[in-house]
Amino acid sequence: MRTYNAIIIDDEPMAREILESHLSKIGQISVVASCKNATQGFSALSAHDVDLVFLDINMPEVTGLMFARAIQGNTKIIFTTAYREYAIDGFDLQAVDYLLKPISLERLMKALQKFYNEVEKPAQKTITDTFTFFRSDRKMVKVDFDSILYIESLGDYLKIHTHDEIIVTRETLSSAIEKLPIKQFLRTHRSYVVAVQKIDSYTNEHITIDKTVIPISRSYRDTTLQSLSSIK
Repeated sequence: MRTYNAIIIDDEPMAREILESHLSKIGQISVVASCKNATQGFSALSAHDVDLVFLDINMPEVTGLMFARAIQGNTKIIFTTAYREYAIDGFDLQAVDYLLKPISLERLMKALQKFYNEVEKPAQKTITDTFTFFRSDRKMVKVDFDSILYIESLGDYLKIHTHDEIIVTRETLSSAIEKLPIKQFLRTHRSYVVAVQKIDSYTNEHITIDKTVIPISRSYRDTTLQSLSSIK
């Protein structure tokens, strides 16, 4: 069974102690650093191969949200905070979970199960196939990757916009992304994935495809613009 390296970043000593105590009872998680601020957190990320960060949101100077936006690579985040109102911002940053203090061992274990599910799922397609299938109208419908303009999430449903039609499927955006070749598609928003080759124009705030304006959210802006600017 694999062990995952984790760091804790929280300006409250008691909160760090409680989390460390809980995690000491869970064999798959090794706490390699316990940090009282973001500066120590960045140092820990540089010094260790970190799989997971338990990150307090409401910290002085550099907040947890600011820290999360600065993280690069595949390090996952579980937010911890005493303030429920930060949940939306936390999930907009694609956090694994959001834990409200005081954190119980049972709730922590549920969050870790989400983490295991994310890191142990099959890798995203890099491409050999040129199509995939989506369930729509009680049948599996073949969708060519080259025909997709963009995919729009509507809660538990997706609208797959193609050149010729809109295919509606009951699926999450995250599961749909796993079926797509990573180099051909780009997530610009928690509710949108676009086909890079179909982009007609873009600004810092939106992308236009076939006269449709698609938003670029704050949390995806840097990665979206970096990806688009790197296209030769």
